[in-house]
Amino acid sequence: MRFATLTRQPDDPLLRIIGQHAADPRARKIDLGVGVFRDEEGRTPVMTAVKAAETRLLSEQSSKSYLGPEGDTGFVRALAKLVVGDAVASDRVVGLQTPGGTGALRLAAELLARAGVARIWIGSPSWANHAPLFRQAGVEPAMIPCFDLGTQTFDLDGFLTGLNAADSGDAVLLHGCCHNPIGIDPNAAGWSVIASHIAERGLLPVVDLAYQGLGDGFDEDAAGARTILSTVPEALLAYSCDKNFGLYRERTGALFAITPDRDSGATVFSNLLGLARANWSMPPDHGAAIVRIILEDEALTAQWRDELETMRRRLEGLRAALAAGGRIGAIDLSAVAHGKGMFATLPLSPAQVEWLRDRHAIYMAGSGRINIAGFNLAAIATFHDALRDMVANAVV
Repeated sequence: MRFATLTRQPDDPLLRIIGQHAADPRARKIDLGVGVFRDEEGRTPVMTAVKAAETRLLSEQSSKSYLGPEGDTGFVRALAKLVVGDAVASDRVVGLQTPGGTGALRLAAELLARAGVARIWIGSPSWANHAPLFRQAGVEPAMIPCFDLGTQTFDLDGFLTGLNAADSGDAVLLHGCCHNPIGIDPNAAGWSVIASHIAERGLLPVVDLAYQGLGDGFDEDAAGARTILSTVPEALLAYSCDKNFGLYRERTGALFAITPDRDSGATVFSNLLGLARANWSMPPDHGAAIVRIILEDEALTAQWRDELETMRRRLEGLRAALAAGGRIGAIDLSAVAHGKGMFATLPLSPAQVEWLRDRHAIYMAGSGRINIAGFNLAAIATFHDALRDMVANAVV
């Protein structure tokens, strides 16, 4: 009876919010918890370019045989060119397909552990799955508080000071763009300073790039990652296509390693293949095949980029509308306009989050993280009114 030695684990807070929202009968309920893009009608549509690629795949695909632990190599090559660009010589880059960005991060964590990396430094707050993911792989997370929720700003000096405690050979996690859960990124000068600091201290950067194209623009959103990759001898980059291709349930991602030279790249790649084989053996094909078809076709690429830009502008508009609420009690919504992408974290207490849920059917994470794409314009007005009601009732 070995299972009797196990202890029950707590429910995932976000999954619990999903269940509570689904069970709520109120017609005007608002879901700001689930991190998926939604249109003005609350739908998460399949992109037109994706549908076209799927149609082509259906008619042309001749086999469902395994591709190997490296996955769709055409997908990996096309994505590397799009993401890394000319920042790093191609013979220093190796990569393979993974089940989503989370699979890429897990593979990165296991590679770090195998390479003897004991710690990874993470700016706090970060995506809730970052710390446990690395800890499970044997790499201990060290958190650096570096965000001010009230002013919605990133404390660059605080982050660099925190990194001063790192030992040479430690890893450091960086959000490539559209920080989750804050939505605040370093500016270009900040990225340069961070890159130089990491190189000087001999740290190994792990860039999590999950929202490219949803912040300032597609190439603009890769600028920080490219600055890092072009400055250091070694790095890892975990990539997700779930958001910018709308392929959430297809779990489509990749892990890239930047290595000092071709020979070390071959060694790293062999280790990645072995780790992938032991984890999932072969990655799922469908999502990667869709992305490959899109990226290998100029017309489909242009169509996808246009659709992605429409999504980006929607997020910009929603963020501006939310920020137009100004200061409501201690919450300065105007500061949200500084952010980028799908997420922001408001300075709300767990009691206030619970009150907004119970009183106004507004669902968000207990940390105050909200998914900007969960709003439509009418819901933003409702949210402003709910915050005013919260302040009037002195909920703290």
